[in-house]
Amino acid sequence: MPFLVFLVALSLLASCGFRRKKYENPITKDTQQPDKVLFDKAIKDIEKGKFEVGRLTLQTLMNTYDTSEFLAKAKLAYADSWFREGGSGGLAQAEAEYKDFILFYPQLEEAAEAQEKVCMIHYRQMEKADRDTIHAFRAEEECRNLLQQFPNSKFAPRAQQLLRNVQEVIAEGEFRRGTFYHHKASHPAAANRLDALTDHYPLYSQSDQANWMLGDSYEKMGPRFRQKAGAAYARIVREYPLSPLVDEAKKRLNSMEMAIPEADPVAYNRMKYELENRDKGNIAGTAFGVLKRGPSVRTAAKSGAPAMDPMRPSIPVSVPAAAEAGGFTGDVSVQQVGPNSALDTKPDARTQPAGTPETEPGSAPANPNGANPAVSSAGDQTKGQATGSDSTANDAKGKKNNRVPKPPKQPKRKS
Repeated sequence: MPFLVFLVALSLLASCGFRRKKYENPITKDTQQPDKVLFDKAIKDIEKGKFEVGRLTLQTLMNTYDTSEFLAKAKLAYADSWFREGGSGGLAQAEAEYKDFILFYPQLEEAAEAQEKVCMIHYRQMEKADRDTIHAFRAEEECRNLLQQFPNSKFAPRAQQLLRNVQEVIAEGEFRRGTFYHHKASHPAAANRLDALTDHYPLYSQSDQANWMLGDSYEKMGPRFRQKAGAAYARIVREYPLSPLVDEAKKRLNSMEMAIPEADPVAYNRMKYELENRDKGNIAGTAFGVLKRGPSVRTAAKSGAPAMDPMRPSIPVSVPAAAEAGGFTGDVSVQQVGPNSALDTKPDARTQPAGTPETEPGSAPANPNGANPAVSSAGDQTKGQATGSDSTANDAKGKKNNRVPKPPKQPKRKS
């Protein structure tokens, strides 16, 4: 009981009196300029945990002294205040502010620090390997961006180790899914997971076990995958020479009548270094690890180059490849239409009857019946006159028939 009271009192003291944490990027220049005074006041508030007050002071500095020499420091401190405040909302706001700082001041040394903070934002929110992996993939992406954009910064070695830790967690999740499919005897699914894992994350602490299950899955899928199974067993012997599965892998290779490779000396030294420097853990850490939100990275590699490209989803080898459809292989050209194009020089096809051949401009239309044009014209003229007289007679007859009859006369009444 007294021990519990002591723990409660200690936690209260920590929350009240020991919350102050010194700021990492102060301005050491001793001056009484008003912008420097505002910056120092904001930093003191942030160190005391008064994040909102400190941000308001920094906002006043940035809006009032937009040409100040402390403007970049103020913007970085504004992002650091959100980072220190924590919480999902605060960390999201801190990430946005750090991204803005990198965008506006990419040439400053603090830009690498801002990118390292973005990596830490997602690293601290990582879940265990069997849970949501969104923050693990985001942490992998941001740490990779730090190594690619700022390879010579002082934060690069730490980012490289963080990247190895993150990839250990991602690989652990893939390993558990592959193990599930392997125990379920769904060998194509297991081989698909484990093949991508062993190829993309060779520094994973259980890569030898993953290669063993990969070879076993390929071996049980039939003789068509015999070479792939042998390659997985050979990888254990060559790249993981200190693994306890080396002897069993050699036996499998002998039974398959395949050559047994020699151990790689570089891989031997690397694996020896990892086994000697691996964190052994303790009983308390194992007991309270169940209650911990984040994953355990004590088995992560301490050396070696991490993977610098994301792992892409693959298709199981048992799925037949789709046949490629024959496409168009000709050349496509584009030509500008000018005033002398066929659309302008040739007559419109809609003005000619169907089946009538096209004629050149200025020439007489061709006679389809091959008759003499003069005779045809005379006959057409005579026929036209006869047709005209007939139509005149019909019009006169129609007018006669269309006359309105007169009303009959009324008889006169006798008086």
